[in-house]
Amino acid sequence: MISDSPAYGLWLLVIINSAIFIIFAFSFARPRTKRDWRSFGAFSAFLVALFTEMYGFPLTIYLLSGWLGSRYPGIDPFSHANGHLWEVLLGWEGNPHLNPLHVLSNVVIAAGFILLSASWNVLYRAQREKRLATTGPYARVRHPQYAGFVLIMFGFLMQWPTLITLAMFPVLVMMYVRLARREEREVREEFGEEYERYAALVPAFFPRLRRANRKAV
Repeated sequence: MISDSPAYGLWLLVIINSAIFIIFAFSFARPRTKRDWRSFGAFSAFLVALFTEMYGFPLTIYLLSGWLGSRYPGIDPFSHANGHLWEVLLGWEGNPHLNPLHVLSNVVIAAGFILLSASWNVLYRAQREKRLATTGPYARVRHPQYAGFVLIMFGFLMQWPTLITLAMFPVLVMMYVRLARREEREVREEFGEEYERYAALVPAFFPRLRRANRKAV
């Protein structure tokens, strides 16, 4: 299926989509420290790389075009619909924006933004009152903001995987883990045993299926 309208080279869409999601994420994450800006900058680079291949230059499609043409004859790999590689690989037909994987990815992305927003509100109040953040998302995981960034990136990978973003994803996850560990060392120095009791009950990134029976602090 070949469309007359161009699927790529739409650099204005690259700029608009990148700006919208970066500004949207900024309004939720509200970076303040150098560490915050470092994590937000890496996340922004992921979005720019994603939208560049989605609307600008499809590097992944070019590199895989020979394999896609022989494995899936009759498709136009350079159409926007077939740029949704998971749909092509799974053999799904119809509007790729309406298939279950794409719908689920939207839910994951929305959950990530909601987690970012809820986490910031709790953290901001705790920092203003000079106390440990242990309520809201922080009652379930110790680093909900980083978990929110990872959820958003994973959701986009479900929609539009590219070689660059697939390579970036584990690197960024490891970066967030390292930043989280560095933060924990600083918070331990500030709150001491209070943080130790909290960390003993609340996991770092993956919430337990059942809540602890007693309060963290």
